[in-house]
Amino acid sequence: MVERTLTRRGSLIRLGGFIAALAGAGGWKVATSEGAGPAGVASGAVKCVLAPEMTEGPYYIRNENVRRDITESRPGTPLLLHLVVVDASTCRPIKGAAVDIWHADAGGVYSGESVENTVGQTFMRGIQRTNASGIAIFQTVYPGWYTGRTVHIHVKVHVSGNVVHTGQLFFRDSLTDAVFRVSPYNRRPNRDTRNARDTIYRNGGSKSLLSLRKHGAGYVGAITMGVHRS
Repeated sequence: MVERTLTRRGSLIRLGGFIAALAGAGGWKVATSEGAGPAGVASGAVKCVLAPEMTEGPYYIRNENVRRDITESRPGTPLLLHLVVVDASTCRPIKGAAVDIWHADAGGVYSGESVENTVGQTFMRGIQRTNASGIAIFQTVYPGWYTGRTVHIHVKVHVSGNVVHTGQLFFRDSLTDAVFRVSPYNRRPNRDTRNARDTIYRNGGSKSLLSLRKHGAGYVGAITMGVHRS
């Protein structure tokens, strides 16, 4: 269970994620009871934030596996992702959106790429459909680093067969520092790029920071992505 300590923030992109994660299947019931959700939009108290578009990057592969657990038993600090998709105009959750993620493993390696000698492998890639509360859940591990980039996760959101969002999700440097002090991450010390030096993070990355809470031996991370349906 995620801890129920919640710090309010101005951006729904960060606040909404943990509201949904805390409430599970009924995430928006909690939001509505606090004046958020569609009622809050109508009153002007809440504005859904359109998730910032970012470069797709070189490692996207179409038609990934539909699955929750994308680790394929590779090592790393467990990370449970609650990715929430809402209509940016109404704040209503979008059911049935296909959320597509991919990221490096703990060693900074991507699957399915000739430059990584991983062609035919599929670790750290997967697709999930959002439920009635707009939530897609993935079981993965905290990503590793590679030269020239800060730690991140790639994401695409598809609605009715159309790509409605392409972005990247980020982590606070202080948390990454803590995670990287333990195995297997500490086998690769001295990561070379932090958030402030990452050219993609500087283009809206602060609005795509995952909210994270400790959960057992790992973390639960959440974010709400506001999208236009077409």
